[in-house]
Amino acid sequence: MSQTRLILDYVLEHAEQTPDRVYLTQPVGGGQVVDVTWAQVLDQARRMAAHLQGRGFEPGSRIAILSKNCAHFIIAELAIWMAGHTTVAIFPTETADTVRYVLEHSGASLLFVGKLDLWPQQAPGVPAGLPCIALPLAPRTDFETWDAIVARTAPLQGHPQRAPEDLAMLIYTSGSTGQPKGVMVNFGAFSRAASGVAKYIRKRLGEGTESRILSYLPLAHSMDRTWTEGASMVEGDTRVFFAESLDTFLQDLRRARPTLFGSVPRLWLKFQQGVFAKMPPAKLDRLLGIPILGRIVARKVLKGLGLDAVILAGSGSAPLPAELIRWYRRLGLRLFEGYGMTEDNSYSHFSDDRCGEPGYVGVPLPGVEVKLSDAGEVLIKSPGQFSGYYRQPELTAASFIDDGFFRTGDLGERRADGMLKITGRAKELFKTAKGKYVAPAPIENRINAHPMVEQSIVSGVGQVAAYAIVVLAEHLRPRVGDATVRAQVHGELERLLDSVNQAAADYERLRMIVVAREPWSIENGCLTPTMKIRRTRIEAVVAPQVERWYDDGQRVQWT
Repeated sequence: MSQTRLILDYVLEHAEQTPDRVYLTQPVGGGQVVDVTWAQVLDQARRMAAHLQGRGFEPGSRIAILSKNCAHFIIAELAIWMAGHTTVAIFPTETADTVRYVLEHSGASLLFVGKLDLWPQQAPGVPAGLPCIALPLAPRTDFETWDAIVARTAPLQGHPQRAPEDLAMLIYTSGSTGQPKGVMVNFGAFSRAASGVAKYIRKRLGEGTESRILSYLPLAHSMDRTWTEGASMVEGDTRVFFAESLDTFLQDLRRARPTLFGSVPRLWLKFQQGVFAKMPPAKLDRLLGIPILGRIVARKVLKGLGLDAVILAGSGSAPLPAELIRWYRRLGLRLFEGYGMTEDNSYSHFSDDRCGEPGYVGVPLPGVEVKLSDAGEVLIKSPGQFSGYYRQPELTAASFIDDGFFRTGDLGERRADGMLKITGRAKELFKTAKGKYVAPAPIENRINAHPMVEQSIVSGVGQVAAYAIVVLAEHLRPRVGDATVRAQVHGELERLLDSVNQAAADYERLRMIVVAREPWSIENGCLTPTMKIRRTRIEAVVAPQVERWYDDGQRVQWT
């Protein structure tokens, strides 16, 4: 994939050619929003860039952002880039310890503090003496404010440029398997990935179709960074909306009426379970099967979810059960899976109408090369490939094979037509006492397809057989204290266990299903900020109980 223009070139062009076009729409409370045009974005970014340059930081200094998604996250990033520096974004749900680790490991020279829910708990992680600037919508602090700085600072003049090899950002991975790693992304890689995504989206939306997207998946992660921020900067006519809060999410969706919508498996499952809480699955299935009425019902369901205007919907971050994809498509939602990593700027694979069989993550995006190792590991060479892990040259060297392909750590299968199926993580494979490796992901997918289950993990290292832990659907959790409901759930889980085992090889069959005491969340450390399961954390929490479960011998157990 050739690259002649970098991300700042696109942005400056939009501000010059379409200055009055609304780019960002920010809720400010009470149902009110503020629209920000391209001219306003660039004016504020240029003023803050001039301020950053005036502070005398070394070229390429790391400037951090700790904020939920908001308009000024994007504007601040542009200011950092135009000033000649590198962005370090921190997940807005991180603990003080992780905030401190990222700031110190990256050598951050300044921190932008933005919209946050947990600032009192995070503030102790900011090293004493680190300069801080409060973005609009930030919690109350003593820091100098963005508005005050841009009001008194003249804008940076000219056409700020960066070289393709300049470091644009450090993206610290969400740490599902340990300490976060700083993924180095240069301007060439990010621009190529963003341009490739923009072309992919435009082709599927069609020329002339308005591009609207709700940005709510963390911008600190590469998925929303590339597919929302980067692609919208390249495209120029995409309007990016933001969510005000979790409580207003549905209203925010309905305000935006997105034509593009991306999410992660946990949220797709929660949306479905929200529908089932209002209408039993059997009744909905029956109504959808009635001609004409079925289309009306499906449209009503999508409108209730705020997804009735969506032309292209995507899922990433973890496998999505094939049955769930089919369910959404039956409603008329074009939901497709994609596959990518922070290390390739989330530019790797995506499916579509032509190559969209449920259970597969699609074919390589333009310019992406892929092959499988002898052990079945997926190896990727992407135009969005990262430059290495910050201050970890040994890990960088170990992550590539001799011909430059990146070792993803994922196991997969490829069809002759290029369709890729992810079958699990190499590090997640475990042996039971039967001596054969069990891949948990395919079994978890079968379990997660059940409408009663929100999440699951399969484990059982060294045990006579594997077991599963499940988190019940949100609408069921408050009701299982009732003996009748609990008995019904118990019986349904026994039938689920039988169904899963019938489809499994002998050494993969589960001994039991265990119901988790409480849902897994970011707050209790069982999910990463991108809502991936922290498997080792969950296994450590239940470790004292595992032997008792096996001794009890019950097929369904309650923690």
